[in-house]
Amino acid sequence: MAANEIDVFANEEKRTLDLGGHVGFDSLPDQLVSKSVAQGFCFNILCVGETGIGKSTLMNTLFNTTFENEEASHYESDVQLRPQTYDLQESNVNLKLTIVHTVGFGDQINKEESYKPILEYIDAQFERYLEEELKIRRSLFNCHDTRIHICLYFIAPTGHSLKSLDLVTMKKLDSKVNLIPVIAKADTVSKSELDKLKIKIMSELVSNGVQIYQFPTEDEAVAEINSSMNTHLPFAVVGSVDDVKVGNKMVKARLYPWGSVQVENENHCDFVKLREMLLRVNMEDLREQTHARHYELYRRCKLEEMGFKDTDPDSQSFSLQETYEAKRKEFLLDLQRKEEEMRQMFVNKVKETEAELKEKEKELHERFEQLKRMHQEEKRNLEEKRRELEEEMNAFNRRKVAAETLMGQALQGCSQPFKKDKDKKN
Repeated sequence: MAANEIDVFANEEKRTLDLGGHVGFDSLPDQLVSKSVAQGFCFNILCVGETGIGKSTLMNTLFNTTFENEEASHYESDVQLRPQTYDLQESNVNLKLTIVHTVGFGDQINKEESYKPILEYIDAQFERYLEEELKIRRSLFNCHDTRIHICLYFIAPTGHSLKSLDLVTMKKLDSKVNLIPVIAKADTVSKSELDKLKIKIMSELVSNGVQIYQFPTEDEAVAEINSSMNTHLPFAVVGSVDDVKVGNKMVKARLYPWGSVQVENENHCDFVKLREMLLRVNMEDLREQTHARHYELYRRCKLEEMGFKDTDPDSQSFSLQETYEAKRKEFLLDLQRKEEEMRQMFVNKVKETEAELKEKEKELHERFEQLKRMHQEEKRNLEEKRRELEEEMNAFNRRKVAAETLMGQALQGCSQPFKKDKDKKN
């Protein structure tokens, strides 16, 4: 009954009234601005690209400072993500900036799973925010939001096309994060080759279904500039923290024997366009897109896995408590079933082990009996040989005694004639 009344009130036509005088809620935007400035902002950038492609240099140039970053080698065994958080202040605005570098990306011989640590890191930040959101006593305003707001994918300036690693990684990332591809070290490619490379990259991204971040055109205030900048993607950028004197002023540039490449000269590269779109025009939209699109997709999938679902317009509403109890009952039944399976598996394993032990015991007993019989047989043979040897020894002794007797008699027989001859002579 109460639900039907709520539906009736919701479907009623809303009336617009005129105020008789100034009330004061027109100051609400100013209140929101003051509160937001007091709380500060956070912005998280994920830099994906091969080692030595210029990620750290571009970040230093983008924020006009020098971030402490350990130089990576080309001999990492796997891809590692290293987040570093900095507190920045410009005028009265505080920004908690987190830059995440992908150390070792593209350095392995087998690059098939190079994107997995990146996806796991992004999901881990979503999971961390979701855990905070589902707490009974939560504090989302004080929680450090580490969700990735923008992924700058650095493309090597080969002058040809995208590598398979680039396509696979960007395809995996486009549903997880706002993705903006940039051509790094654009000063190593000629102007004509750079234009052809941009066209080739965008063609391959479209043909492979990679959805990159498009600057929004709904807001009339920025619709024109955003629409224009969408045609310049991917941005060809050059980074440098060195100040070079050009004419009568000092500028950020890269100095070569033949001249200099000015970072903030739009005729030389797209660095100014990237900074304008990323920081000065669309930073809040990137934060909103991360929360309203990418995080909501992750949150919906997670809640559906937990058994929660939205109701259709024609179906009845569901109770959160009933859903929890049903899911808990289902979990306990599944746990009981698995416990019974484990118990039965344990019993079967014990029976199998007992049968194996009995079989081994039987084999050992048979072996023992066999060895026992062999021992007895050998013992009998030895006894037989001992008796034969004793008989041979006895026979030998008898023959020896007989031989000695005969020899003695022979000697006596020979001595008697000799005595007779002696007596005759005398």
